[in-house]
Amino acid sequence: MVEVQRYPFSREALDGLRDNAFATGSWPLVYVLSDEQQRRAYIGETTDALTRMSTHLKHDDKQLLTAVHLITSEYFNKSATLDVESMLIKYMAADGKYTLMNGNLGLADHNYYQRDALYDEVFREVWNRLIARGVVSRSLEHLDNSDVFKYSPYKALSFDQRQGLLAIMHELLNPEVKNVVIEGGAGTGKSVLAIFLFKLLNSESHRLDLREFNDQEAEIQSLVTRLKALIPTPRMALVVPMTSFRTTLKKAFKHVSGLSPSMVISPSELARQHYDIVLVDESHRLRKRKNLGAYFGTFDKTCDALGLDRYSCSEVDWVCQQSNKAIFFYDQGQSIKPSDADVEVFLTLKAAPESVSHRLLSQFRVKAGQPYVDFVDNLLNCRVGGGTVFKAKNYQFEVFDSLRDMVDAINEQEQQLGLSRLIAGYAWPWASKKDPTAYDIVIGDVQLRWNSTNTDWINKQGSHLEVGCIHTTQGYDLNYAGIIFGEEIRYDPASHSIVIDKDSYYDRTGGQGIKDPAELKQYIINIYRTIMLRGIRGTFVYACDDVLRDYLKQHIPVHAASKSEPEAAKVTELVPFVNAVPLFDLQVAAGDFSDMQTAEHSDWIAAPASERVREGMFACRVIGESMNRVIPNDSLCLFRPDPGGSRNGKTVLVECIDTIDADSGSRYTVKVYESLKSQNEHSWQHACIRLKPNSYDDNFRTLELTEDEALRYRVVGEFVCVIDQ
Repeated sequence: MVEVQRYPFSREALDGLRDNAFATGSWPLVYVLSDEQQRRAYIGETTDALTRMSTHLKHDDKQLLTAVHLITSEYFNKSATLDVESMLIKYMAADGKYTLMNGNLGLADHNYYQRDALYDEVFREVWNRLIARGVVSRSLEHLDNSDVFKYSPYKALSFDQRQGLLAIMHELLNPEVKNVVIEGGAGTGKSVLAIFLFKLLNSESHRLDLREFNDQEAEIQSLVTRLKALIPTPRMALVVPMTSFRTTLKKAFKHVSGLSPSMVISPSELARQHYDIVLVDESHRLRKRKNLGAYFGTFDKTCDALGLDRYSCSEVDWVCQQSNKAIFFYDQGQSIKPSDADVEVFLTLKAAPESVSHRLLSQFRVKAGQPYVDFVDNLLNCRVGGGTVFKAKNYQFEVFDSLRDMVDAINEQEQQLGLSRLIAGYAWPWASKKDPTAYDIVIGDVQLRWNSTNTDWINKQGSHLEVGCIHTTQGYDLNYAGIIFGEEIRYDPASHSIVIDKDSYYDRTGGQGIKDPAELKQYIINIYRTIMLRGIRGTFVYACDDVLRDYLKQHIPVHAASKSEPEAAKVTELVPFVNAVPLFDLQVAAGDFSDMQTAEHSDWIAAPASERVREGMFACRVIGESMNRVIPNDSLCLFRPDPGGSRNGKTVLVECIDTIDADSGSRYTVKVYESLKSQNEHSWQHACIRLKPNSYDDNFRTLELTEDEALRYRVVGEFVCVIDQ
């Protein structure tokens, strides 16, 4: 379906392209120019490859690139190559192997014949060929879940976002306007618009490639040209108040030409210099001097440096003072604590003669769309009509009677899709912060801990086993969100209203100093509304308060608990090595050798009916992602004793024996075995043993063992099958 061929990129090597029928036959194709040393790349498409390469060789920057990969296919037409080029730029920017030299592309995705039916498969084949060639390294599934991809400046914009972009650019050229407020609820694409605009204004003119599919895009090209003439090299900053989300956006800026992580700053860093243009994402989280905790000192110091009264100003004033033009991306409904700047501050800002505002309406994070957003708002404010149950064909929205079932459902989605997390209201103290062995949230037989880090927790290894809060999830996208309503939020059927128990609310800076119960209630309602809009594909809900759970069950589809019995329960009697095998308390590490541990026989477990059980077989759990093409993380697996003979190509359980402290235990891993042998005049010998991963994640590396190193490793068993996942 697709061919990818590599050529040197030089004037002398152009003759080699003449042998490529696609390059000489005016056939639409896509190409990648790259340089391994500088780790830079440029992606393009053309119907005249020879002329285009000659042009690039005259370019000051591109002539320094050293290789060209031609991507060709008989299925390509002009629309398809434009689409493949656009997709490659989005995904290669997120892959991170190269810093891309491309400017922004077309503002909108455009449809064409058989785009969905055929070309999704074509692009997947393109990507796999590029992995095989070493041009990219990560799987599409991995990148789809990465924040670097989600917040790429190469994303196409919705109609609503394009209208917002036009409005902002006109106001940047208007000398009478200083402040622009872009309002929109969660999931309306404020962050994507901010990053797209930031990249647009920081791209060199000759690198811009705004496809003029319609008059709107031609207008934006004209506006960019005028802005470049007015401010050729604008001093710009993207202010992000939340530490965790700021760290994520710094990553998104790292591998984009013209952008730098240093351009993403905290509000206090505004004091360092004056800017031409400042964009503020999540500006509803800009702060005032109230309940700041350890941040009091930094706040006061910054106010003094800027000559502002610390008691009357807010970080909104910092932005206005330190910029010629300020663009605020704002959602009143996501203000979640009393330290956030007052709503009145933004009302005053919008009413000022030098300010304008614009609203984004389209919802495109949540697949259920704006009806779901409106329903959540009505649900939390008790405005849903009697008998109304929200259902959407393309969205999984369920309330659970059992927290254990919801935790299991989130873990199942994590295994299948990734980016599935538990999030709770702040209704439990953070005991594990001081004692990592302590559990914070204990409900029945479920024991959970709060997020173990405040920085980029969503992407932390093992975060699906923890519980996030509003502070570690606001601004992020998830595939599935499991929401735990704590004891601080309840339902009063007599008044048909949500009530708040302040004594059960443990965010120290979130409730301190609030005298009006209605004010605290609004903050907590905003928190739950915000976290219920994280899930792209689905949202699961559990409420600790029985009455609140009954209220939610009136309006949300109730999760149907599985009626199937566990495998062991279906076996009338477990007979060792007849229909059962020993289960070892050994968590095998697929990815790296597990921590030192001793394998202990803990119980017997039913073997799959399809397998013939023999003496010496055993089961244990495999942890990790390095074998996930065959063995999903946390799967219970069946092994047989190592039968000897050739193991090449087989999946094996390997023990690494620590020669220093062998009595304390051993380390285990599961890998594909490969032996390379050499022959001397007497016999064959192992020249090298390779333990290879089999994963959708290309980051896992093969472990190569010399003959001497191999003495420290022993094959314990041969993988038979996965018993459960």
